[in-house]
Amino acid sequence: MKAFVFVITAVTCIAEVRTMTLRQAIDFAMTQNPDIVLARLDQQKARAGVSLAKDPFAPKVFAGSGAAWVKGFPSSIEGSAPSLFQVRTQMALFNRPQNYLIAQASEDARGAGIAIAQRQQEIIYRVASIYLDAAQAARSLEATRRQSENLARVRELTEQRVNEGRELPLETKKANLAVLKANQRAEALASDLINAETDLAIVLGLPPEDRVNPVQEESTAFEVPESEDASIERALEMSHEIKVLQSNLQSKQLEIKSYQAARLPRVNLVAQYQLFAKYAYQDYFQRFQRHGTQLGASIEIPILLGRTPSAQQQQADAEIAKLRVQVARVRGRLSNDMRRAYQDLRRAESSRSVARVDLDVTREELNVGLAQFDEGRLPLARVEALRAAENEKWLAYYESQHSAELARLNVLRQTGTLEMALR
Repeated sequence: MKAFVFVITAVTCIAEVRTMTLRQAIDFAMTQNPDIVLARLDQQKARAGVSLAKDPFAPKVFAGSGAAWVKGFPSSIEGSAPSLFQVRTQMALFNRPQNYLIAQASEDARGAGIAIAQRQQEIIYRVASIYLDAAQAARSLEATRRQSENLARVRELTEQRVNEGRELPLETKKANLAVLKANQRAEALASDLINAETDLAIVLGLPPEDRVNPVQEESTAFEVPESEDASIERALEMSHEIKVLQSNLQSKQLEIKSYQAARLPRVNLVAQYQLFAKYAYQDYFQRFQRHGTQLGASIEIPILLGRTPSAQQQQADAEIAKLRVQVARVRGRLSNDMRRAYQDLRRAESSRSVARVDLDVTREELNVGLAQFDEGRLPLARVEALRAAENEKWLAYYESQHSAELARLNVLRQTGTLEMALR
């Protein structure tokens, strides 16, 4: 039991609550988010693939010895003349299929870079969305707690009026029910706040025990383009998803060219030096030369290649056809998503305007109620009820404002300008 308590205490001490602005959270995620780290590792792997594709054109030098006991005609196990020491090198001089494979590897590396930009945009949107969720939960929790305090005072005043015989006992139950509902909402919002702060820590690449507390600032009005049609064109132009598919399409086309070039001749540089032992040759040759050097080109002309290149080309053609269908589908989806994003934005802005007017009306009613209370024309319980109603309208306004902010974020994400707007 003591060990269990020690472990829990240690975990609690390790956990950390950090306070960050939205820009700080985004900058932190760009360096620590696991998805971005994995994408960068994929890019590093793709860059290494370019070096691997260029390897046949790089000279390679091998040294060794073929010395052996020889009986009969001098010949090593490999079929060449036995030598005390030998050095050989080989590299490709002309290999058109390999040239296309190098171009394909370079295109794959470029596509990996585009994939990183796409992943960064996704992470920025996730960070901003969760950050706004946490900020919204914090504001709503504060308003709910104020509402709960107002309703608690209403309950106390109602109980006094019931004890004095000026109210029915049913009013006490109603007041108590209102307090219970407010407390229940506060508990739910507190749980939502913890979950949002934990999710924000995870997306930033922090341990799940940590939490990131958003800075309570004035809500930022993210500027979005007014023209819906211009936004659609920009979304199609800036879409990293389409760029990745187009890069994959270009890569497959280069792969097909490498299959088509399989019938072209290949030329390799061949060079070799050997130091021979006299004992292996003196019984077979009248003249012995200790040093042997060869330098030339190996030319390979394919005659019958079988069905492999043709089948590989057919597979690549099928992949290209699929990629073209995917590009067309993504373009259609992006256009439709952009129009829906603007529809959601207009609805969210309209709801926020209505919620703001509703809040202003309730605040005006509270001001009137306070004036009547000062004149002795309104009981304190009614004033506290008006204050609770004001906090309820604040909750509705915060929710509508949050929806409008998320709608604007979605529009910016679709147009590819989210990172510029937030950073």
